[in-house]
Amino acid sequence: MTSRMEQMIDEIEEYIDGCKYQHFSNENIVVNRGELDQLLDNLKKKIPSEIREYQKIVHNKDAILADAKAKAEAIIAQAEIHTNELVSEHQIMQQAYAQANEVVMLATKQAQEILDNATTDANNIRTAAISYTGDMLGNVESILSATMDTSRAKFDNYYNNLKNCLDIVQANKKELVPSEPVSSEQEESVSEAADSVDVADLNE
Repeated sequence: MTSRMEQMIDEIEEYIDGCKYQHFSNENIVVNRGELDQLLDNLKKKIPSEIREYQKIVHNKDAILADAKAKAEAIIAQAEIHTNELVSEHQIMQQAYAQANEVVMLATKQAQEILDNATTDANNIRTAAISYTGDMLGNVESILSATMDTSRAKFDNYYNNLKNCLDIVQANKKELVPSEPVSSEQEESVSEAADSVDVADLNE
């Protein structure tokens, strides 16, 4: 059965797969930061409850062992009662001892088997829960890392494009007015224009 956390991870993957590619790029995509933050926030809220459920499964090991121990003690107690009933008859004393020992040995063997099986089942449950939780957190880690790499590449691409635009503008100005040096106020004006484009692109 698919858990709610797995469904949320699938939703994030579907959202990323559905994002459009950035212009002139086959690798970088354009994401809505608000929607992605909301999906990640929902995932963060769900992680603790999922882990608590698996912790409950692990804690059931104690209940399994306690139940097995109770059954074993009941078998031994019943065997002891039967033994006392056998040895109370004087005329079959020797036979009673032999039967009593056999019953006790059989009961002890059955009790040990129950304990061994319960321990094995509990350990298997614990191992499966830990493995599943590890895989689940690994998937979350991969998604977050991929998202960070995509965002970093997108920002670097924006910066390089704006830098190229600024270089072209400055070169064109020098060609138009070669004898007049570009003042610091003009360079600052061009830089501010580039910064405004940067902010507008990042908000898309």
